[in-house]
Amino acid sequence: MAKPSARAPRSILSSGLLTALSLVVVTGLSAAVGVVIAREFGRGVETDGFFTAYGVFLVLVLAASAVRVAVLPSLARARADGVFGSVLASYALALAVVALPALVLGVLASGFTAEQLAAGLPPSAQETAADALVFLVPAAVAQLFAALAASALAAFDSYGTAAAGYALGSVLGLAVILWRVDEDGIVACAWGTLLNGAVTLAVPLAALALRAEWGRRAALDVGSRFAELARAAALPIVLQAFFVVCLRFASGLGTGAVTSFTYSYFVASALVAVTASSLGMVSSVPLSRASLSDERASRHVVSTSLVSFAAVAAAAGVFALVGERIVRAALGQAYAGEAGGEIGRLIVLLGLWMAVSIGVTVTFPMLFVAGRERRLPLLAIAVLVLHVALTWAAVAALELAGAALALTLSTLLVLVVLLLLLSPDVLAESGRGLALGAFLVGGVALFAFGLPAVVLPDVPAAAAGVVLFATLLAARDLGLRQAWGYLRTLD
Repeated sequence: MAKPSARAPRSILSSGLLTALSLVVVTGLSAAVGVVIAREFGRGVETDGFFTAYGVFLVLVLAASAVRVAVLPSLARARADGVFGSVLASYALALAVVALPALVLGVLASGFTAEQLAAGLPPSAQETAADALVFLVPAAVAQLFAALAASALAAFDSYGTAAAGYALGSVLGLAVILWRVDEDGIVACAWGTLLNGAVTLAVPLAALALRAEWGRRAALDVGSRFAELARAAALPIVLQAFFVVCLRFASGLGTGAVTSFTYSYFVASALVAVTASSLGMVSSVPLSRASLSDERASRHVVSTSLVSFAAVAAAAGVFALVGERIVRAALGQAYAGEAGGEIGRLIVLLGLWMAVSIGVTVTFPMLFVAGRERRLPLLAIAVLVLHVALTWAAVAALELAGAALALTLSTLLVLVVLLLLLSPDVLAESGRGLALGAFLVGGVALFAFGLPAVVLPDVPAAAAGVVLFATLLAARDLGLRQAWGYLRTLD
């Protein structure tokens, strides 16, 4: 078996496509799990309890995504310096410092943790959350180490094995859920998630054992690697904690509110993950091999984001017209009528949040490439405090729509600060480019979907809107051609 170093590296677009395809599979199978939960258990106290625990899983999984991005530059440099094995071991030990307390709270103190997270829900929901945490937290820890293993392979320009591991883990996890859910209830979804994490970790670990070039021994620097991971994970964890805070305030709006907001957030975050996250991950290594000027940083942020804006705008347009139909068809009759319409409207309201999150997702890895990540923990603490206050006020005034608004405003503040940390020039140039790109793409989407909606029923209007939107993007010069060209040449 050839070592990664013996092969020519893939282009950013091909690596991004490969990573995106794996994320599509993973996201699609995760959506299938959501469909199973909706059809088997409807929308009520039990699903509210499970999704409260699942929010903790998502926090740690987002931290895993941060780890995957943040360690790539260091591992790529360690490989070039011949100390790859020692640096990787230091990162693994640093992750263990985080993983052990999480396992204690999620497994040994699951009841206490569930009571804190689901304080606004009935006792039966808290019991469901406690049962799920026992399996979901170890699953999330496995994802943390799987992210490190995937980044280790990426340092050798190898993305396919980790992508296959993520996809295989998702397939097997879903199989366990479908096998046991009728007999064992909603906890089977946590079992499948744990198997998913175990397989996702095992595949890249096996590949590393067979293919990696470990280099010479060097001193283990666990302390500095832990500080690096803390800086890397602080902000992504807080970004995911934004969602958990929204759930906490949504739990006071009545049965089903937590479930509705969770499903709408799943759809929105999946679109961001499949588009921007895949490109952000694979661009870290080539960016770390070259100098990162303000001009290049601005071009990278704007070009990568523009490619993702189109997918987000198209999805928002479709959900604006036929959101209730899609939700009802996917999740079952428990989500027909107002429940499905509410989720559809929330997805549309989260459209601006998706655009802002794309900017954050693309910008975040560049701070580690540029070595300007030291202030991220302070930013994380400040925006979390602000988000709690903002969400409390917004939910009190606008209910679930207020939660979507608070999520958008808090994330927008994060994007502004991240660009400023790169440099004031990057903030000015990228800010203009992102705002103009979002305005133009959003305006084209509004016209493309709004015009058919005036003269056609909802379903034909949505189909016509997709066609018209794609046609207008191809015909008009909105910067997408230049963005596509940039990504094709980034190696």
